[in-house]
Amino acid sequence: MGKYNLFNFFIVLVLLFTVVQNVSAQDSFDPDELFLDARKLILEGKREEGRTIALRILEKYPSYADVLILVGRSYSWDGAYDSASVYFERAIDASPAYQDAYIAYIDNLFWSENYEKAELIIDKGIQQIGPQSSLLMYRKSRLFYYKEEYNDALKVAREVFEKDNKIEGLLTYIQTLQRLGRNNAVGATYDYDNFRGQISAWNTYSLYGRTTTKLTGSLIARVTNSSRFDANGTQFEVDAYPSLEKNSYGYFNVGYSDSFFFPRYRFGASVYWNLPKAFEIDAGYRHLKFGEVTHILTGSLGKYVSNWWLNLRLNVIPGADGSSVSGNFQTRYYFKGAEDFFSIQFSTGVSPDEENRDFQSQLLNSYRARVGYQQLWTDRWMGFGFVGYSRDEINQGNFRNNLNISIGTEFRF
Repeated sequence: MGKYNLFNFFIVLVLLFTVVQNVSAQDSFDPDELFLDARKLILEGKREEGRTIALRILEKYPSYADVLILVGRSYSWDGAYDSASVYFERAIDASPAYQDAYIAYIDNLFWSENYEKAELIIDKGIQQIGPQSSLLMYRKSRLFYYKEEYNDALKVAREVFEKDNKIEGLLTYIQTLQRLGRNNAVGATYDYDNFRGQISAWNTYSLYGRTTTKLTGSLIARVTNSSRFDANGTQFEVDAYPSLEKNSYGYFNVGYSDSFFFPRYRFGASVYWNLPKAFEIDAGYRHLKFGEVTHILTGSLGKYVSNWWLNLRLNVIPGADGSSVSGNFQTRYYFKGAEDFFSIQFSTGVSPDEENRDFQSQLLNSYRARVGYQQLWTDRWMGFGFVGYSRDEINQGNFRNNLNISIGTEFRF
């Protein structure tokens, strides 16, 4: 009888040990820690391994919204949009007021070009969370953009910028909408240049009209008249900004003048690319025909940081005796939108795009600082003003000082 009791006692101990082990194993199942492991693997591109861990979590916690979103995102990045939608739907059902679930689902629908469904999810998200969600309203603007309703997209994007200007790429996006929007405009500018009595003052007037076509994008015709060196001259130009692909556009310029201080004819072309992390670059060519032809290579690197835009541009003029280089650094601080900003500029040499400068007399030995402000007064009226000062070396040891005041306005219809 004693042996029998000892055997039963041993069996009970084994059973107790097994139960304790199982409980301990359950206690060590940390879904939050496993979520981080799965996320790390998925972001490293090990999607299958990450999904395996995430699905283990969902077996025990089927309403874990962040895990559902993670699995959905992983399928979306693999192009399996239908599979991704299943998990996003589950995430919204589990947490109807969770913004991340709507954002992930909408992005997935955009990538699959299912704009009709995307509109339903956007409306549902705004109903649950409210229009104060900048990320949802930004995607509402993007929906208008994909439907080529650019003016509506721009209106919503401007409202988003006023509330939350830290959304990556928002300023670049707004400027794209301004370029694509079918806005007509007329404008006028005036430049006054004073040289402290060294030569007579310059007065330069410009009138322009702008429209938009599918072929050219923004199309601008401009007439510039200037009095310089006791003479008067006029230049005629046309600019175009056609869209090239999703994240790039072009710039083309042609011009003609019979005045000696403007190029006889001019041509320019550049390609602009909007890159991830709010970077942008461009590369181009300028052709100016004075007495001889001047060839200029130009390029810039820009970066948006919150409300700031920083840009560095270099111009290279190849020559038989070596190349000449000029540079321009410009920064803008944006206020309510992409058209309300304060600007500071420093440059050396003369840019081929600065038509109020004496490009023939001083190509390199020139230093300039400029500040200005531009504001969209109403939906129709915009105005700007800039003040600049330059010190230009005309020839060895002979400098000319230049105070420039530039003002302008534009009316849109």
